[in-house]
Amino acid sequence: MEELLKEYFPVFSDLELRNQLLNNAKLEKFETGDLILKQGSYIHYIPLLISGSVKVVREDEEGHEIFLYYIKPGESCALSFSAYMNHRKSEVKAICDEDTQLILIPSRMIDGWLQAYPSWQQFALQLYDIRFAELLNTVESVAFKKMDERLIEYLKEKLHLQQTDILHITHHQIATDLATSREVISRLLKQLENKGMIKISRNSIKIIGFM
Repeated sequence: MEELLKEYFPVFSDLELRNQLLNNAKLEKFETGDLILKQGSYIHYIPLLISGSVKVVREDEEGHEIFLYYIKPGESCALSFSAYMNHRKSEVKAICDEDTQLILIPSRMIDGWLQAYPSWQQFALQLYDIRFAELLNTVESVAFKKMDERLIEYLKEKLHLQQTDILHITHHQIATDLATSREVISRLLKQLENKGMIKISRNSIKIIGFM
């Protein structure tokens, strides 16, 4: 695990902090669709992402979801930090968007780390800055962009994250992430296919090119 920390989290320059992580954190693998964090639960672990991607969503009382952001390799979940530090239950849920490898830090371990380790403080502040920008982008997208624009941005981000031109995803999953109906997504995907931008197959989409 030491080599993984050096590769993906070089910001952790404090020797004592690295030793704390090596002695108390654990490395675990998860599969696509695994639930990492349940909305309404207390935070028991702080995740550090090594590979794959984790989708963070907000769910309302009726079970409708809206996509917030992805956690990428070298990152963690700022909202998990916030919930734990404020002794609150999580207001979001996190799901593996693909096979994922995580370093899990017992949440009790981070008490006092902001004051004790400058590199942890730097990491946390950078993470909050990234997440704030992403949440602003999500709000802007929902408020001001048409659904076809949001769909193209969504597919582009998937393409970037998974580094493959074939996305194994259903129309229903896309509709859930974009908080719209499956029928709307199917119609818009068909329009993109007619323009030669994608190729639709059963439970997968091949990206040909975006204008």
